[in-house]
Amino acid sequence: MRRILQALAGLAVVVALEGAAPAPAPRVRIDSGVLVGAVAGPALVFMAIPYAAPPVGPLRWKPPAPPRPWADARMAYAPGPACPQPILPGGAPNLGGYSGPTSEDCLTLDVWAPPGARGAPVMVWIPGGGNIASAANLPSYDARNFARDGVILVDVNYRLGALGFFAHPALTREAPPRQPLVSYGLMDQIAALEWVRRNISAFGGDPRNVTLFGESAGGSDVLDLLTIASARGLFEKAIVQSGGGWQAPPSLSSREADGARLAVALGLSGRQASVAELRAVPADALVTHQADLTGPALDGRLLTRDPASVFAEGRADPVPLIIGSNSNEASLMRLVGQDPAEIFAKASPSLRVAYAADGPSENDVGRQMFNDASMGAPARWIARKMSARAPAWLYYFSYVPERQRATRPGTNHASEIPFVFDSLDAVPGRSALVTPGERAEASLAHSCWVAFAKTGRPKCGGGQAWPAYSTSADELLDFGDPLAVRTHFRKAQLDAQESVAGARLGGP
Repeated sequence: MRRILQALAGLAVVVALEGAAPAPAPRVRIDSGVLVGAVAGPALVFMAIPYAAPPVGPLRWKPPAPPRPWADARMAYAPGPACPQPILPGGAPNLGGYSGPTSEDCLTLDVWAPPGARGAPVMVWIPGGGNIASAANLPSYDARNFARDGVILVDVNYRLGALGFFAHPALTREAPPRQPLVSYGLMDQIAALEWVRRNISAFGGDPRNVTLFGESAGGSDVLDLLTIASARGLFEKAIVQSGGGWQAPPSLSSREADGARLAVALGLSGRQASVAELRAVPADALVTHQADLTGPALDGRLLTRDPASVFAEGRADPVPLIIGSNSNEASLMRLVGQDPAEIFAKASPSLRVAYAADGPSENDVGRQMFNDASMGAPARWIARKMSARAPAWLYYFSYVPERQRATRPGTNHASEIPFVFDSLDAVPGRSALVTPGERAEASLAHSCWVAFAKTGRPKCGGGQAWPAYSTSADELLDFGDPLAVRTHFRKAQLDAQESVAGARLGGP
């Protein structure tokens, strides 16, 4: 099925810091120059830090170049623009949860650090949004409570859509033989990780204790990075939140054909368009006409193989891993053009038998089939494959606030994010509605992520057990009400989904 990345990465616009640049303002020196940040509660915040040169002019559709140094101290206490993406009229959030300014000069990151940190663990967040909409500074990504708990959090902007995942025959001809193509957004993420390795010690972080994590498209990108040679060694642990894992990337030739069609839509001569003509197109025109240019492709240079086949063969980077999904990923169905009744109608008789307990409504069964095929079954499969070489932990997030339980069938796609960040109070309009039960759930989930970042094991608050995944025990932690370890969770259904996908995955 189509790459399941058309995601809600957050719920509102940009983060508001209480008080700009208080005195004395925190200052750090990195390899590009001096930064002046701000204080946000328990965190020191440095925003819109360039980790690469602006990808404009001749650098559009090129691997990221080193950032340009600055002579004077750089004021880093205000959010920067996000990368070009569709922005909805009237200020409504787009599919990535964003509604603010955009610019091609967007290869920046934000750092949230505890005051006085020394050797602190580091987490690098790759936000979701289908690889077409995203921003580092959404309210739900407010990381002050990670800093409160001794973790440095880095939020990353990366190129999106037709500017981040584009191919065209002219670009292929222009590039040197080994220069990577197409997946410029992934190249940006690697450049951000390299920046962290060089600079995070200036903020008090340990460059050898980095956890890479992301949600939806960001989670899928983390899976890709686990299979890319040039990303190996840049992070020690990984977390994948609702990242799928079975979506097949298109070929270079397929993406070149997409690029040629985009050139025609822009009034250029399709495959015959020149690099100069393509780079002269305004960014907003590319965004307007980009259609389905959503995510990485196999270029044979950066992404050399289908990531699922790399996991199937046990060749992914063997780092400790947390991976899981939510109970209502079907909240995505309308966004990705899927109909539950159609999914049910196309299901094989054996698949329907496996889902008999999820009936009687065909729509209900179709929604559960979508949940499992897109997220739940791939997460369990990847946990099993990874557990053969490194510890892995599987989760299922099913907590729904009490006020929503009568109307919401489960935890929507991306709804776990403010619990993981413990940022419920940062989301506009939500703080007054937060109940003690929600705060307890956020505190618990956040503690698991913090412990994993610190030690490589998710030892959750309150002594909650979360056993590492093994094929024989087949256990996961259900972040529900109540919290519980579950054994052989939805085994018949997930086994059936693996059977459907088995030929491509190289067997069980």
